[in-house]
Amino acid sequence: MTAPRSRTTAPVTAAQEAGTAAVPGWEAMPRLTTTVPREYVHRASHAEVFLTSCRRLDEDRFALTGEWPRVHPFFTSADGGSHAALQAAETVRQTGLFLAHAEFDVPLGHHFLLSELYLTTFAENMVIGRGPSDLSLTAACTDMVRRGKRLSEFGMDITIERDGRPCAVGGGRFACISDGTYRRLRGAAGSAGPRSRALPRRTLAPGAVGKASPADVVIAATDRPGRWVLDPDPRHAILFEHAGDHYPGMVLLEAAWQAATALGGPRGTAPSSVHAEFQRYAEFASPVWITATHTEGAGNGGSIWITGTQQDHTVFTATAG
Repeated sequence: MTAPRSRTTAPVTAAQEAGTAAVPGWEAMPRLTTTVPREYVHRASHAEVFLTSCRRLDEDRFALTGEWPRVHPFFTSADGGSHAALQAAETVRQTGLFLAHAEFDVPLGHHFLLSELYLTTFAENMVIGRGPSDLSLTAACTDMVRRGKRLSEFGMDITIERDGRPCAVGGGRFACISDGTYRRLRGAAGSAGPRSRALPRRTLAPGAVGKASPADVVIAATDRPGRWVLDPDPRHAILFEHAGDHYPGMVLLEAAWQAATALGGPRGTAPSSVHAEFQRYAEFASPVWITATHTEGAGNGGSIWITGTQQDHTVFTATAG
């Protein structure tokens, strides 16, 4: 077995990205905090990148750093006092993509299928302080599958800490496929774009789903209790931050979280953990129905089972609690 590489992801200047000569004196300048390249986490905006560095510990374990902004337009609790739990989920997603590209040489341009994501957050350590939250992350990649020499599938477990205290623990499973394979897999659906919001729309109060703004509500009410229709705003700057041909997994996870919150009671008691499995792409072309029920004997304080279906097919399932 070859020895694992030991490398640290360091800040990259615009000049270096462009392949031009570095600015005079650059090597003598201190290394300051910056994000990892946005392309490595499939984000269009640097403002939505939450990772700042990475150091390889051994063959499949990594120490990373990150930062959550003090004020985020979407990943903030309704009262403005805490980081939203799904900001940790987005950080899990970014970590998986980053490690695949930066440490395991999955080419840029490959697509990722998120088949599973699990997360438990610790509310007392998610409280927003006087400034941005500096994070320490430890990630371990597991059950790695390769096609030839190229990584095609892997699992990941992660711990996210702030000031030595856990904010979240979780992980997920990712598959990596080339653009050509993805286009063959998607076929005609690969040319679709987001639909306009359904009209008439039975708007939910933002507070009922743990949000402060109506624009952040991604589910609309139906005529059945415990059943909603997926209805995010396709112009949303965070949920649809970059182009795609299906509903992103994070939109589905947000829908599950909001459904669990809405079912939790009139005050929208938010869950602190979720375990989601994604079976199919959620297409833009037809409604996605979200149902949520309390597990048998659990009551309002127990876990909630959420299912997303489209044209009688299960798109995802999740347990929140």
